[in-house]
Amino acid sequence: MTATITPAPVRRTLTVRAPQARAFLVFTGGFGRWWPAGHSIGKSPQKTAILEPRVGGRWYEIGEDGSQCQWGKVLVFEPPSRIVLAWQIDAEWRFDPDLVTEVEVRFTAEGPDTTRVELEHRHLERLRDAAERARAAFDSPDGWGGILERFAQAAAA
Repeated sequence: MTATITPAPVRRTLTVRAPQARAFLVFTGGFGRWWPAGHSIGKSPQKTAILEPRVGGRWYEIGEDGSQCQWGKVLVFEPPSRIVLAWQIDAEWRFDPDLVTEVEVRFTAEGPDTTRVELEHRHLERLRDAAERARAAFDSPDGWGGILERFAQAAAA
């Protein structure tokens, strides 16, 4: 019998100084304001990133030259509490329409002006031999932790 080791999902939790509805809106509708431009897979430098706020909506970037580069799609859209995104970027940082790992983000009100945000990037085993390398990148200071700090700053502004 051969055992398969499944990489653990990457999980991050933080508290945002914003009401739940605002935190959700900044994460979804304000995505291009806080997503780091250096986290790009396009050939042209990233001008903005867009998350279309609906089930089936695209998740993509627009380059300075006007080109579009797909990242994935919206699988679940439940304002103001939850969104699930299909991450369709492989470990070489290229869009792969046949690959789907999932990024789930939950928004829970902790008070009138604070929201707990929980992110889980799962199904990393679908990245096959590159799963552990990709997990290390997602779990690094430049990965989801740093990205969510940028989001928290934008939500609190």
